[in-house]
Amino acid sequence: MKALVTGCAGFIGSHLTERLLRDGFDVIGIDCFTDYYARAYKEKNIEKSLENERFTLLEQDLRSMENFPAVDYVFHQAAQAGVRKSWGADFEIYISDNIQATQRLLEHYKDEPIKKFVYASSSSVYGDCELPMNEMRLLKPVSPYGVTKLAAENLCYLYYKNYGVPTASLRYFTVYGPRQRPDMAIHLFVRAIMNGEAITVYGDGEQTRDFTFVFDIVDANILSALSDSSGEVFNVGGGSRISVNELIRTIEEVAGMKADVRYIKKQKGDVNDTLADVSRIKELGWNAKTGIRDGVKRFVEWYRGEILNNASYPV
Repeated sequence: MKALVTGCAGFIGSHLTERLLRDGFDVIGIDCFTDYYARAYKEKNIEKSLENERFTLLEQDLRSMENFPAVDYVFHQAAQAGVRKSWGADFEIYISDNIQATQRLLEHYKDEPIKKFVYASSSSVYGDCELPMNEMRLLKPVSPYGVTKLAAENLCYLYYKNYGVPTASLRYFTVYGPRQRPDMAIHLFVRAIMNGEAITVYGDGEQTRDFTFVFDIVDANILSALSDSSGEVFNVGGGSRISVNELIRTIEEVAGMKADVRYIKKQKGDVNDTLADVSRIKELGWNAKTGIRDGVKRFVEWYRGEILNNASYPV
């Protein structure tokens, strides 16, 4: 079986690529190595996959590609990330990378006999709503990023409805783990603690998030791809809902170091709380396997082993 992974050199995409290769898939990965964060991180992410003869890397931009590969499964992980950066002039980038790129993929594969098109969506589509967040709630994103992720979800549904493209949209809830992007909270907090620097927290730190370990996200992608469902949306949340302050305390305990925390004004587009209702994806046989303390421990071990001791990473 052949699989396409867009954003294959990213945080989630690189883990998914490795899992597919272990499961016996031939994998074609596409990544255009945007400058959202340092290329060195992404190159390191795919080192292991590049050693596998069943992996092919295409360094191309989805928006300008002429020939998409023939595959059985499409895992669309590529996107312009970041809630806080999606305002103002940068919104054009989010429209292009998150909406137009998704449409180009769907437009091509609508005429191909693929078994599943799995789209990486986000809990940001919900905005601030009653908890737990379930797939039937009225969606009111409060950031431009969330708007673009919802628009791409809608594209997946309309290509399913009108052309029969077998889609699955997965709403990720705060993914973390080894290789996490350097702009994300756990990475930022651990780096600051390790370097003896202050941690910046937006708001009072009592906002909560449903943290989901990256390997559980990968499991959800595989299960949804192999399932008989089509045109469906699934929450993928780890069930580890804690406040930002609790998260920092957990990192302190795991790392054996104290944090210097500075609180600043809450940022526009940040939701107050998230918590996923995962009953729908559990019907596919999915369950989160990694709790927050174990997941933080694994991230800290990765950071110490890979980042602090590896000159190829920018610190």
